[in-house]
Amino acid sequence: MALKPWEEKAKSARDYRDSTLSKVEPPFPPLPDPLPLSSQDLPKQYLTAREYELTQNYDAVELLQMLRTKQVTSEELTKAFLRRAALAQYALNCVTELMWDEAIERAKYLDSLPEPVGPLHGLPISVKEHHSMFGEKTTNHASYVAWIGTPGATNPVNDYLYDAGCVYYARTTGPQTLMALECDNNIYGKTVNPWNRNLTSGGSSGGEGALVGFKGSVLGLGGDIGGSVRAPASNNGVYGFKPTTKRIPGKGMKHVAAGKESIHGTIGPLAQSRETINLFMKTILDNEPWRHDAGLTVKPWTPETITAPLKVAIEWHDGVVKPHPPVIRALQMVADACKAAGMDVVDWEPYKHDKAWDIVSGLYFPDGGEAILAPIKESGEPIMPLTKFIVEQPNVKNRTMHEYWDLCVERDTYRDEYAAHWSSMAESGKEVDVIICPTTPGAAPLHDTATYWPYTSQWNLLDYPAAVFPVTFVDPDKDKKDENYVPMNDQDKYNYDLYDPQKWVGAPVSLTIVGRRQMDEKVMAALELVEKAMGRK
Repeated sequence: MALKPWEEKAKSARDYRDSTLSKVEPPFPPLPDPLPLSSQDLPKQYLTAREYELTQNYDAVELLQMLRTKQVTSEELTKAFLRRAALAQYALNCVTELMWDEAIERAKYLDSLPEPVGPLHGLPISVKEHHSMFGEKTTNHASYVAWIGTPGATNPVNDYLYDAGCVYYARTTGPQTLMALECDNNIYGKTVNPWNRNLTSGGSSGGEGALVGFKGSVLGLGGDIGGSVRAPASNNGVYGFKPTTKRIPGKGMKHVAAGKESIHGTIGPLAQSRETINLFMKTILDNEPWRHDAGLTVKPWTPETITAPLKVAIEWHDGVVKPHPPVIRALQMVADACKAAGMDVVDWEPYKHDKAWDIVSGLYFPDGGEAILAPIKESGEPIMPLTKFIVEQPNVKNRTMHEYWDLCVERDTYRDEYAAHWSSMAESGKEVDVIICPTTPGAAPLHDTATYWPYTSQWNLLDYPAAVFPVTFVDPDKDKKDENYVPMNDQDKYNYDLYDPQKWVGAPVSLTIVGRRQMDEKVMAALELVEKAMGRK
């Protein structure tokens, strides 16, 4: 049967991806069929001992030190990550392009220089596909069939990192419309989780999440407007950061939301370590990007030192959907560690999080979803279930200008009320420094079930900085289902009915640490104290 025009176009993008993978040298022997539930053991089986060591054992900060001291060349390191990224693609379906020739040429050039060009000299970095990139051959389709072959554009963040000496070597998958918490589209299909392929890698930066979770990257670039960095970081057991918007440039990303001011998105990193996030933020802000982008906040990256005992609030649930038992256990583990370290630990009282979802879902699509659906209609590709779900939320409507303004007033009023609520929780004159909360209402969702956004979208609505950090793994013996649980509502019942600990075997469990708006450095400083309380470096 002949392919439909949209199918032909989608196939052309897959063919291009496969042509880039064909350059892997030496090629891999056939992978197991069927593939194992967890892909975590594959690198040791299919990479050389040296490739495995370089990609398995170090974060970006450690690799940069090795590059500076000539313990490894950029060429050797880049080839190792190229091969691990290719293996990740075969196992997880997370790569849209392997930049084999360009990456090796760049690495050789950097190795030839007498001095480092910048703080990221020689470090391989991966990038979500819809982040535009330099180069005549670079295109950006942002997971829309209609946009396949569209030329890329200048992206300041990518340019800053390149000028700092990085090597771009892989581009990664996203979902249809980029507005979904699962990575699935009509071009490449589903991206699966490296810990358990029956679970989603998340969205919209799901390809980055899977690649970093597979240790096929130490630093990947994603974007976040509703959880698109934090959900993949959480699902794949890695670190992720959503800065306050307007801290770093967001121009150059391919999407349909240009000019929409209701909820801003932001670029954010996914990484193997907390310190890699600090490195990323400092590298970007050392360029003083506000000198070129007039909409940015004029604020260098200034690491903060917290000297007084930290006051941490634990959000056990958001008042709408209670998270699954592994997340509750992770919250308890962190709360106990913080208490043992002398921190003041209190319970967070959620404030109208159900109302917050009504506001933010309406603000995502004030045109009723027409803009994000237009490229789908243009190509004739099918609309995917999670796309249909999100644009059919009750408060998604095609609003008049005055109705849109009214909803923006609701947003601003809610932000003021939440700030006052935060202040009201001060006891003995000491307010809460940070909130520790679930990232999603469970570990990585089963495929096609990632429908509950509010644990992440809450902080987009408020524009609060938020960092994700791994805590533990699902343990069926410890994380048993409470058969007598009484749901709070239909959404809670749906989420709890999904849970079966046997289906989540091996899945990472992560949490989020949140601070007030513009307190990005404080969030990262607090995360350091929390992780040290957990016994980490």
